[in-house]
Amino acid sequence: MIVPAFLLSRLWEGLGGTLPGIDAQRRMAPRPRPGWYPGRTPPEGARDGAGLILLYPHRHHLHVVLTVRKRDLAQHAGQVSLPGGAVEPPEDPIAAALREAHEEVGVDPGAVTVLGRLTPLHIPASGFVLHAVVGHAAARPDLRADAREVERILEVPLDELRDPARVLVEQRRLVGRLREVPYFDVDGEKVWGATAMILAELLWLLGTPPDPFGQAEEDSGSDPV
Repeated sequence: MIVPAFLLSRLWEGLGGTLPGIDAQRRMAPRPRPGWYPGRTPPEGARDGAGLILLYPHRHHLHVVLTVRKRDLAQHAGQVSLPGGAVEPPEDPIAAALREAHEEVGVDPGAVTVLGRLTPLHIPASGFVLHAVVGHAAARPDLRADAREVERILEVPLDELRDPARVLVEQRRLVGRLREVPYFDVDGEKVWGATAMILAELLWLLGTPPDPFGQAEEDSGSDPV
């Protein structure tokens, strides 16, 4: 096993350089992804959202916090997501991600060291542009689920996301047609859509990009989604 300190160092270096962006995100994008036009400016009226990818040590492994959203929410009900929400001016995405993580899962903002930000991702279904903030906590946080928004909290070992056996594809009907949808199979949940696409870029920076469609040979070519 690669020790967490080495992973954090590699991640810090990657976040400070040129991000893989679309090449990484499309690894876990549904085929085709409705309303997504990689490389284009998000449509007028799109709102900024922020999510926190919080990494922390537990049992000698780095873990990441994800949430299962309540089943009665208006958007993305029952889906797995990063702790996050809308950026409220005059906040920047970092401040919003830390605030939302505190509200949704009880993470103390003062305990988080921000490592950097991933490539913003437009989410057509909600009209948001998601800004993923990567942070690290030196110790496992005392997590508490917000009963209004969070069905359950997932503490996912990073090694599970890096395991090719956890990366699967299924057919799912989205916006009126069947699509090939890749997902991470973790803790009895399917992590797909924007959350999976964001995590794909994180894993790319760690040297283990997911490859559900055998896309490695396509990364220098045209966009398949």
